[in-house]
Amino acid sequence: MNGNSLQSSGSATRRDFLRTTAVAAFGAPWLVPSSVLGANAPSNRITLGLIGAGNQGSYDLRGGWFRQDDVQVVAVCDVNTASHGYVTPKQYLGRKPVQKMVNEHYAKNTPSGRYKGCNAYDDFRKILDRRDIDVVEIVTPDHWHGVMTIMAAKAGKDIFCQKPLSLTVRQGQEMVKAVRKHERILQTGSQFRSSPNNRFCCELVRNGRIGQLKTIRTFLAKNNKVGPGPGWKPMPVPDGFDYEMWLGPTPQVPYHADRCLYRFRFNLDYSGGQMTNFGAHSNDIAQWGSGTSLTGPVEVEWQEAKWPPKGSLFNTALFSRFRARYANGVELVCATGEPWMGARFEGTEGWVQFGFGGLKAQPKSLLSSVIGPNEIHLETSVQGQTEDKYGNYMKDHIRNFLNSVKSRKEPIAPVEVGHRTASFCHIGNIALQLERKLQWDPKAERFVDDDEANGMLARPMRAPWQL
Repeated sequence: MNGNSLQSSGSATRRDFLRTTAVAAFGAPWLVPSSVLGANAPSNRITLGLIGAGNQGSYDLRGGWFRQDDVQVVAVCDVNTASHGYVTPKQYLGRKPVQKMVNEHYAKNTPSGRYKGCNAYDDFRKILDRRDIDVVEIVTPDHWHGVMTIMAAKAGKDIFCQKPLSLTVRQGQEMVKAVRKHERILQTGSQFRSSPNNRFCCELVRNGRIGQLKTIRTFLAKNNKVGPGPGWKPMPVPDGFDYEMWLGPTPQVPYHADRCLYRFRFNLDYSGGQMTNFGAHSNDIAQWGSGTSLTGPVEVEWQEAKWPPKGSLFNTALFSRFRARYANGVELVCATGEPWMGARFEGTEGWVQFGFGGLKAQPKSLLSSVIGPNEIHLETSVQGQTEDKYGNYMKDHIRNFLNSVKSRKEPIAPVEVGHRTASFCHIGNIALQLERKLQWDPKAERFVDDDEANGMLARPMRAPWQL
């Protein structure tokens, strides 16, 4: 897949627009001088609209987009004007604080020391309507990924969509169709593919250094927030927060602060819990190393799960363990536990493990192994990258995406890969909820002879939103 070219149907639109317009479409000058973005002329810069100005969105700006000299952030969007209440009490985020962050970043290199070229919107469709925006990053709660990606593809935008790519298997399927139909570039925010150590780990497995692969063990973090239990009471919607828009295609339900912002992660209406949060990283690398990135298992089986008390606001699994089996007999066991994110590949002649605990192997000599020129080499996000540093993963992952936007070649985590990784997590969650063994057809992307399980592959969407 990687290396194939796509024809761009919209790459000239912004450049034509810039040749005839010196002022942004919404009335404020936004092109900054070359001293800010290096030697890149305005017509060669990539313009970005950020959809989601919360914890991850602000991190991606600082750790990724601001570190690219050929990108300019021209718009941000969020349903929250500004508030605390994200991961830590000190975080003060939303569209206004993040707009200020963007303006201050570019102001450092403007002659006057002032810059007010970044627009802030409360409705993502205003970003999609702007002809002068090339790419969007979608970094919203998971329940918005499908609708926004499909609409962005139709609008001619290239897309960086944070993981997990989808909320359901059906949404992922429709996202793949839309990206391909409209010939867009999509990078899934699986930035651990841009880690040299993780790539090397997978190359060791793919080249038989641990012998025949038998078992993969992937790790999930425990829940890092505790929500209200049974009998919780609705709260008034805070000023400056568009709760109706936040809910979007999900059911109409009473507002509670622990439903929204960072804590959406622990409610099945909006997320798959830590299974689709950390699991989207752990299982993505697991499938990369086992050569199954574009397929899936043939069987998933519930082994153990612990849930919050019935009636709690949080309803994703507190602890989970399930087993998956692939057509070649390799088993993958995904469970909550140390080191919170990562995977161990176990073979007939040793094992190798990546994750937050670092790169480990037995025998240790595996770590000094050299992958020969005629062996399998997995894609590198940035050529010449040697240092493995967590702070560089997002920067390099975004660089890989931008290179793909320019070349029209596939990025390291294209839409099909993101879809298959998310699907693995989704069908694992379904097995946990049904507490039984399920047979899965990875080609048809359906469970075999199980109407109840197949009914969980999609969810109704509240009008007017649809795929």
